[in-house]
Amino acid sequence: MRRPHRTAAIPQKSGPRANQEISAPEVRLIDEHGDNHGSVPLEAALEMALDAGLDLVEISPAHRPPICKILDLGKYKYAAQKKAAEARKKQKTIEVKEIKMRPNIDTHDYDVKMRSVRRFFEDGDKVKVTLRFRGREMMHINLGMDLLQKVKGDTEEIAKVESEPKLEGRQMMMVLAPKGHVS
Repeated sequence: MRRPHRTAAIPQKSGPRANQEISAPEVRLIDEHGDNHGSVPLEAALEMALDAGLDLVEISPAHRPPICKILDLGKYKYAAQKKAAEARKKQKTIEVKEIKMRPNIDTHDYDVKMRSVRRFFEDGDKVKVTLRFRGREMMHINLGMDLLQKVKGDTEEIAKVESEPKLEGRQMMMVLAPKGHVS
């Protein structure tokens, strides 16, 4: 069986439409000084942009008539690119860190795990506390629930419970998020 012929994808233009790409017969024009000229025929707007030695750029295509501005398209694209890079730099990806415990954990081991949990919260990450039951420990699920309630109580001032402790098979899980975080 023969495969269908695949045509090359038509490259999509990124960014705003400019100059001859604008299809509306009339545009709301803002000149290079920021003065609003109201609704103007497209030809007149293009002529004004040509006289200024700049481009006519469609700023808001959703409006009727679309809002166009006379400006340097290269500088506009560069500024938009810088703004997007700055926004990406500022955003923090929230990770879910996992802390694994056993129902009969020793006090020192518990303290070490809790220090890690606090450090994760300071970094702005969520924490998934997992309790694994082995063998006959399944008979004492209440010990695991008590331990998770203790974790919940110890982190109460810095974290909120995102998902309550629940048993899934042989492990019990609870997810905590830092208090400043909005999910």
